[in-house]
Amino acid sequence: MSLHGKVALVTGGAQGIGKAVAEALLENGAKIALVDLNQSVGEECKSELDVQHGEDNCIFIQCDVTDAGKLKDTFQNTVDRFGRLDIVINNAGINNEKNWEKTIEVNLTSVIKGTYLALEHMSKEYGKEGGVIINVSSMAAFLHSPHQPVYTATKHGVIGFSRALATITDCRGNAANHNR
Repeated sequence: MSLHGKVALVTGGAQGIGKAVAEALLENGAKIALVDLNQSVGEECKSELDVQHGEDNCIFIQCDVTDAGKLKDTFQNTVDRFGRLDIVINNAGINNEKNWEKTIEVNLTSVIKGTYLALEHMSKEYGKEGGVIINVSSMAAFLHSPHQPVYTATKHGVIGFSRALATITDCRGNAANHNR
């Protein structure tokens, strides 16, 4: 599938699943914003991707997705750099039962904020061309992990939020009347 001319933003994009998704997007012609908390890993990932896909196809933006202002700026910086936004992959995640509040902020709250920011930048409701939002969850959403109750709850939340939002957004990218 050609994604030539499309622009994607991937949170947690510098390693693991996020990096693999970024590579696949680039291989199919998209331009991407790699968003990650880890500055050194992000810069290293961008350098690798630049060698493989050219320097004008990828940017790295260091961002703590739990910081609403920085997350909003990250979306705007992506649009400023590439002129549009077509694909958002809310992938950032952690598993820290001891710091359960941070786990909720990263795994669920930032997914919700990222989704609403994506809608602002892509939805036909806002005069844009539409796009695709992918919220990454985990098998823990379906098969609970008894030693990871908060992680499990956040991943259940991602599924519930995404399903509920999908039912109020039509296939043309127009959001139905809903409160934010």
